[in-house]
Amino acid sequence: MKLRIDHLFEHPEHRRLVATWIYDEFWRDRAGTSVEGFEARLRQAGDPHRIPLSLLALLDGEPAGTVNLIESDSPRHPHLHPWLAALFVCPAHRRQGVGGALFRALVWNAKRLGFTEVFLGTDVPGFYAALGAELHEQVTDTMSIMRFRTADALPVPAVPVRL
Repeated sequence: MKLRIDHLFEHPEHRRLVATWIYDEFWRDRAGTSVEGFEARLRQAGDPHRIPLSLLALLDGEPAGTVNLIESDSPRHPHLHPWLAALFVCPAHRRQGVGGALFRALVWNAKRLGFTEVFLGTDVPGFYAALGAELHEQVTDTMSIMRFRTADALPVPAVPVRL
């Protein structure tokens, strides 16, 4: 299988699908959210030179996962930015390296944009720790804020960068 990671704006035909993934996986039970709302947010990720960024993993040309770089994902921690948000891999493609590739591509893009670190909130810190992220704050028994220093990011040639 051939994995490619592109900016989502290069594949607008998949924007609705990605919005549905994000809504179903992370927001379905929260009032005031909708697939349409997430689709509108994803439309804002149309410039590879600034955040928000939205990346799409394609396996043999078919959508397999997504990840986003946003200014902030925590109202309680507005001083921490930027944030990795909504890393999602389709269940059929999990444990095949797609999530790690999306993480590396996102961190590389953050470094390219001049950021020295990226933050994220997670209930699976072991996944990110295995990729080099470190615990920044234990928020609750089940929620951690992780940090990754972009100096440790390696170039990701599979991610097209249009300069």
